[in-house]
Amino acid sequence: MAKYRLVLLRHGEGAWTKENRFCSWVDQKLSSDGIKEAQNCGKHLKALGFEFDLVFTSVLSRSIQTAWLILEEMGQEWVPIQSSWRLNERHYGALIGLNRAEMALNHGEEQVKIWRRSYDVTPPPISESHPYYEEIHNDRRYKCSDVSQDNLPKAESLKDVLDRLLPYWNEKIVPELKSGKMILISAHGNSSRALLKHVEGISDEDIINVTLPTGVPILLELDENLRPLGPHQFLGDQEAIQAAIKKVEDQGKVKSVEK
Repeated sequence: MAKYRLVLLRHGEGAWTKENRFCSWVDQKLSSDGIKEAQNCGKHLKALGFEFDLVFTSVLSRSIQTAWLILEEMGQEWVPIQSSWRLNERHYGALIGLNRAEMALNHGEEQVKIWRRSYDVTPPPISESHPYYEEIHNDRRYKCSDVSQDNLPKAESLKDVLDRLLPYWNEKIVPELKSGKMILISAHGNSSRALLKHVEGISDEDIINVTLPTGVPILLELDENLRPLGPHQFLGDQEAIQAAIKKVEDQGKVKSVEK
């Protein structure tokens, strides 16, 4: 029997996800498909009998909006939500706003995969001349964070994401888990991957092959030492989930031209 259980997920599809662009810290709402994904996730979790006591999100709208829609579908709108920048998506630096398929055409699919999925490779940092620099780094939400705006990242590897996420996991989320609360974490592709790497002990080499689709809940069952009792479980239609994973993986590939 699991001592602790929690549900983790990547938010529903965002507007820039649909356009195949690196969204990162640019604040985007969910697309119409993303709204449906979040609602379907809530319906599925309700059907499985989940009852949450606390929800954690990033400070980005697509993460928070996903949590709202899930709780609404479950009839659990009253459940408290705590938000932190430490659960934000990875900061993709100078790559923010660029199209992944075009990047693959210009730099090669392998390089794009390394930028997207590797553990310790950091993309070029964002500069003050970048079109989204001011929007991100002067955003009022980061004036309320636990670090100064000057110390916010300009680019991150997955390792960097894990380094800034771990204090929040250990100091905020773990105590709530150990108090017996059932927790939902509505995060992002890379903050979720970083957490899975830590909890499941996934190697630096193997994490490159871990891909998470949008809007699919992941169940983690842990023992008294917060070690997994088995691999994480995607909840839902497994065939549809595998198709969704392939769709995410294909985002970083050169698009074939139909004749």
